[in-house]
Amino acid sequence: MSHQPQTPGPKSTITRREFVRVSAGTAFAAPFALGALPVAASAFVAGSDQIKVGLVGCGGRGTGAADNALNADSGVVITAMADAFADKLDTSLKNLREKHSDRVQVDEDHRFVGFDACQRLIDSGVDVVILATPIVFRPEHLRACVEAGRHVFCEKSMAVDGPGVRSILESAEIARTKGLSLVSGFCWRYADPEQALMREIHEGRLGAVRSMHTLYNTSGWVGYPKREEGWSDMEYQLRCWHYFKELSGDHIVEQACHSIDKIAWAMKGELPTECVATGSRVVRTMGNVFDNFSVAYKYASGARAFHVCRQIENTPYDNTDYIMGEKGYCYMNSWQRTPSDHHIGGDRPWHYPEDGKRRNMYQTEHEVLFDSIRNNKKHNDGQWMAHSTLMSIMGRMAAYTGQVVTWDQALNSQEVYTPSTWAWTEREPLPVAVPGRTKLI
Repeated sequence: MSHQPQTPGPKSTITRREFVRVSAGTAFAAPFALGALPVAASAFVAGSDQIKVGLVGCGGRGTGAADNALNADSGVVITAMADAFADKLDTSLKNLREKHSDRVQVDEDHRFVGFDACQRLIDSGVDVVILATPIVFRPEHLRACVEAGRHVFCEKSMAVDGPGVRSILESAEIARTKGLSLVSGFCWRYADPEQALMREIHEGRLGAVRSMHTLYNTSGWVGYPKREEGWSDMEYQLRCWHYFKELSGDHIVEQACHSIDKIAWAMKGELPTECVATGSRVVRTMGNVFDNFSVAYKYASGARAFHVCRQIENTPYDNTDYIMGEKGYCYMNSWQRTPSDHHIGGDRPWHYPEDGKRRNMYQTEHEVLFDSIRNNKKHNDGQWMAHSTLMSIMGRMAAYTGQVVTWDQALNSQEVYTPSTWAWTEREPLPVAVPGRTKLI
């Protein structure tokens, strides 16, 4: 059965100017800049110190996020878990119970498996939901959470296509109006050295940012299981979701989005007007994703940003970021943790102090989330996490088609990667993109 990208009904066009206007209040707010405002009355049971948390997506990242939540607040209890696969849920539950035996209170009736597992978990009475499934589910799951009045930790990235990003933006606004906390899994925004460096840039140590170059090069990165007898196409693809663009968005969206988010952060939320890109499959044979991308973003201010990422075995890792401004330059390597790897040169040199804070950023994300719930602080990462996701999708679209892609085209794209229905059926993956032949939709 052939599965082609779907084209929904009539367009609802959003211009870049309108997008900037709608999101102006939160476009580049860093975690250290958020203020205190009331949260939803349903934050947790009145008169109780207990906050009930549900985990949706029980793989390694989801299990790690649940562990972080338990460490962030002594009143957190895990009361429900959900996953498409029972074996994933059982393994995660076992690992969490070994570390937090008294606070992982998930009975048989609160272990939800299948495509409707997230909704059943929400309906079970949790206060906070951790979303850590394959990315394709994120828009649907986030919408269900905020409509039900649940606070959310939302792992990156946020969507695999333009319609998904539009849904995320709407859900973020629903969360804002309801006073719900929404914390993003773009973890470098919660890292002490990166926060300090970005603060220096935003306060003008470099002058106006003129260009930026980011790298996210890895060596293969993700393994995948051998297909077992009895697995449908859908089951196999979901168990290997990183390798299927309709589930992951490709690795520029799923993984390298961290570096693209740093571009958005450094540019203080200025949105690119357009981009051009190249990409291909040089050695990869699994699935339908590329193994390399190179993107050039153009800004109305005259600035340029360049991003390169690849996943090819037996090649070196590199996560370096270079930022050039009117008065100096910045060098950052987030995988290294020495002062020389976070420094600014030029008219006003600076480096992150050797004795500066270096807290676990994954843990800090959850400390921010539960502090916002406990202490009546509004925290909503929704707008900027959607910006960064769309920048990644925009780059992929340009590489897949070989065309110049504008911000408005990416935001208003009618190409839908998400399946129209979820079922354990045979499902042929989308074809591998061919630049110059694949159409821009």
